[in-house]
Amino acid sequence: MTEYVILVSADDQALGRMEKMEAHQKGALHRAFSVFLFNESGETLLQQRAASKYHSPLLWTNTCCSHPREGESVLEAAQRRVQEELGIDPRDIQDLQPAFHFTYRAEFDNNLIEHELDHVVIGRYAGPCILDPEEVASVRWVSMPDLLADVAQNPEHYTAWFKIILDEYIKHLPNG
Repeated sequence: MTEYVILVSADDQALGRMEKMEAHQKGALHRAFSVFLFNESGETLLQQRAASKYHSPLLWTNTCCSHPREGESVLEAAQRRVQEELGIDPRDIQDLQPAFHFTYRAEFDNNLIEHELDHVVIGRYAGPCILDPEEVASVRWVSMPDLLADVAQNPEHYTAWFKIILDEYIKHLPNG
């Protein structure tokens, strides 16, 4: 199935759609979302991208990232992707809600460009994950202090966008 992204203006007004790979080749600004799930201890769930991913394979990133489909809200898309990638039933996530959004651009060695208006979505979850091996190699729970220390020490272990999102997250939600 061909995947499309929603092209947007700087103020998140839909301008049309474009095939996902073409948007990433051209660096076209499009709508995206990034999910952060936290457990009762305040740890966040990270995923390690599958080895077969077309960019950033085996790097660690936030719980889930993707793009809403045409006619789908950011929250609906977030619920769909946590179920598809991590096997998490959206009904088991508490307080799933938009937190903030921002725009970023990141270029990769394979000439692909992520230029996204990214909606950060947060929620609470305490159950198991059933990983789709085409999407996710592994998961782990980590405290924010340990995560920040590891990203500072080993930035090459994390996706480019996650490091940007993490900086934005700290600015917008300092008490996480």
